[in-house]
Amino acid sequence: MKAKEPLWTKSYIMLMLGNLFVFMSFQMLIPTLPPYIKSIGASGLEIGLVTALFSIGAVLSRPFIGYMLEYKERKSLVLIGVISLLIVTLLYPVSQLVVLFLVFRFLHGLAWGWSTTVNGTVASDIVPSSRLGEGLGYFGLSITLGMIIAPSLGIYLFQVTSFSNLIYISAILGLISICLLFLIRYQTPDTVKATKKEDLKFSYLGSLVEKSSWYPAFITIIATFGYGSVVTFIVIFGEERGIDQIFLFYLFNAIMATISRPIAGKWFDKNGPMGIVLSCLTLTFIGLWVLSMAYSNLFIIISGILFGIGFGSLIPTLQSWTLSKTPPNRRGVANGMLFSAIDLGIGLGGLVFGILATFFDIATLFQLSSIFLVIAIIATLFEGRKNKIAQQHSVSS
Repeated sequence: MKAKEPLWTKSYIMLMLGNLFVFMSFQMLIPTLPPYIKSIGASGLEIGLVTALFSIGAVLSRPFIGYMLEYKERKSLVLIGVISLLIVTLLYPVSQLVVLFLVFRFLHGLAWGWSTTVNGTVASDIVPSSRLGEGLGYFGLSITLGMIIAPSLGIYLFQVTSFSNLIYISAILGLISICLLFLIRYQTPDTVKATKKEDLKFSYLGSLVEKSSWYPAFITIIATFGYGSVVTFIVIFGEERGIDQIFLFYLFNAIMATISRPIAGKWFDKNGPMGIVLSCLTLTFIGLWVLSMAYSNLFIIISGILFGIGFGSLIPTLQSWTLSKTPPNRRGVANGMLFSAIDLGIGLGGLVFGILATFFDIATLFQLSSIFLVIAIIATLFEGRKNKIAQQHSVSS
């Protein structure tokens, strides 16, 4: 029996920890920037631009970095990304003008798009191909835990200390990430080393979309669009329902995501994407309905468990699916496409459901957003059926 290729190398562990601190540093600012810009005189439209300009910046930068990942060594690109994030973070306290703050927010989006694309690509370089699903599943924990823990930490710090102190704590986390990522032994694929810039022709669309693996990114947009309602409204929902321990949703979400992701990754490596994607989408759908009916902490806990297993395993599985269909030299483009799909899905979902909140209560918004999980399930079944027919034709021929 062939021995498994090693996964838990020093570089892999350092990358996971470094990426966790990147996400912690960034995500703790997400819920606190809107109230801060409001305090310096921003209008409702300008508060909305905090998210919109950031998403635009992230999506705009990813094709360029995806193109560079086709021919450049990894280390310099990683360090440029995380150092840029640190610099922009430190600029926020000096932005007493709303317009200047929004400019910084756009620059932050550019840096975020750069950093997430590079770090995700480095992970796919370091993880053995035979353990891609498992390795990216564990790596995805650094993203999920950062997204779940950091917003609550940011809200707490914003309430008990000044905005400047919040920024400094975020910057310290960013500095730790730089130190960890500096120590990694990077592995640039041979196909990338052999490629010269002069041999490549840059196409913005070609670096925005990887044709071989666009379908998992399409599923990602639909699924994260539905999740946008939760990101935007769950805290307000808890206040309206008189649920004073809404953090339990995040807590059990994190616990179950931590437990389920390695299992989901191994399932992916053994059986492929279809079964695990459908299971994750179904559990997330049920979780949305349980959340919409919550009047007590028990329902919040159950919903958090369902989301942790479902949505917590969905994104890394979709990433593994995307990369498994992508040539090694195009993984940077594919990663950029996937993260852009996440940003666009959540951003557009929050915007659309924010508009609908004028007409519906939040529980109804959660139920409406579950429709997009159903659409994602149907789209996944369609792709599975198409692949099965193609396999049958290839066998018969």
